[in-house]
Amino acid sequence: MSEQDKRLMMEIPVIDFNELNGDKRSETMALLHHACEKWGFFQVVNHGVDGELMEKVKGLFNIHYDKCMKGSFYESETAKRLMESGGVTSGADWETTFFICHRPTSNIDEFTALSKEFCEAMDEYIKQVIKLAEKLSELMCENLGLEKSYLMSAFSGSAGPSVGTKLAKYPQCPQPEFVRGLREHTDAGGIILLLQDDQVPGLEFFKDEQWVQIPPSKNNTLFVNTGDQVEVLSNGRYKSTLHRVMAGKDGSRLSIATFYNPAGDAIISPAPKLLYPNHYCFQDYLKLYATTKFADKGPRFESMKKIAKVV
Repeated sequence: MSEQDKRLMMEIPVIDFNELNGDKRSETMALLHHACEKWGFFQVVNHGVDGELMEKVKGLFNIHYDKCMKGSFYESETAKRLMESGGVTSGADWETTFFICHRPTSNIDEFTALSKEFCEAMDEYIKQVIKLAEKLSELMCENLGLEKSYLMSAFSGSAGPSVGTKLAKYPQCPQPEFVRGLREHTDAGGIILLLQDDQVPGLEFFKDEQWVQIPPSKNNTLFVNTGDQVEVLSNGRYKSTLHRVMAGKDGSRLSIATFYNPAGDAIISPAPKLLYPNHYCFQDYLKLYATTKFADKGPRFESMKKIAKVV
């Protein structure tokens, strides 16, 4: 079996929100925990974001791209260099993009080329996506044994979590072997919710020493990944995973990624409950171990945290 076939066979976890309210809740929560621990990305279905609204946002963004972005991209130095000489300058990505801030303050009115219809649709879409991000943060906290509002509070800073959306198109590329759509990276922030193309592939995540191809999103599926700050807050339990976008010859790929991030002034550190005990005397540990050797080690570690504070 080729490496490419292996990548295509890897099944990405799918979290069905409908199953959180029934007999399969425990199973679904366990799957979410596994996805965050071992994958750093997953798909979400029955998530509560209106499907017609999702399609409307994608359609209006495609119209905006054709009208205002496509021509200028192919006239850019990056595009000309690739098409004329078969090479690009190091550090270039084959994408055209802009970023809208939503919370704590929106700047969508600054993009005067965006239609009123698009802005209104985007505002409603973001309201629904924020609710989903907040729900996901609560579920993650539950799985980690934290208060359900812990992540939201940690992200809040002085004005609440920061929310913004990167709207990107990865145009059809005549020579994709010479350039990436977007180079390999992890995301700096918190929870990323992606509304992506339902036809054109290109997104890849790195897992188990190989690149996993993320299929186009069908049937109103949203794709979610966790960023660097979730890895830090979870003390490494949940992962921020390396990913990239491949350029392609077979169409232009749409990507609308909403970032549910900490506020700029939020102070980030691992949740104390998830830290191992530290700065304790080994002799103290041995004393406790003598009476708890055949019990679970978790409560023993929690006890050592209290002993370490006294020391």
